[in-house]
Amino acid sequence: MEEIAEGVNKMSIADAQKKNRIQVSNTKKPLFFYVNLAKRYMQQHNEVELSALGMAISTVVSVAEILKNNGFAVEKKILTSTVEIKDDSRGRPIQKAKIEIVLGKTANFDELMAAAQEGIENGNGED
Repeated sequence: MEEIAEGVNKMSIADAQKKNRIQVSNTKKPLFFYVNLAKRYMQQHNEVELSALGMAISTVVSVAEILKNNGFAVEKKILTSTVEIKDDSRGRPIQKAKIEIVLGKTANFDELMAAAQEGIENGNGED
């Protein structure tokens, strides 16, 4: 497991130039952490790239679907691939599935965000 984390860390260093990329893990943060983070990234950059390896792919797909179904995002691009990660315990590289989903703002994104913020300020929102 440590080798996989090391591979992910190396990958994120190589892709550090992308400021609108979120690398999702299914063990570190709850689902709605990523949903809210993606909304913030879309406010700043107009689009967000969600990326995950292996078992975290289902989390990325869930985040993207929540954003699309609630009218916040539209799908721009989906890429799937496999990456080779060195596994020292087995002595050979292992293949991991990878997904990248690029989402863009919808036309009414700013209105939806303003309405959500207004609901929170009026005490109707989530804590």
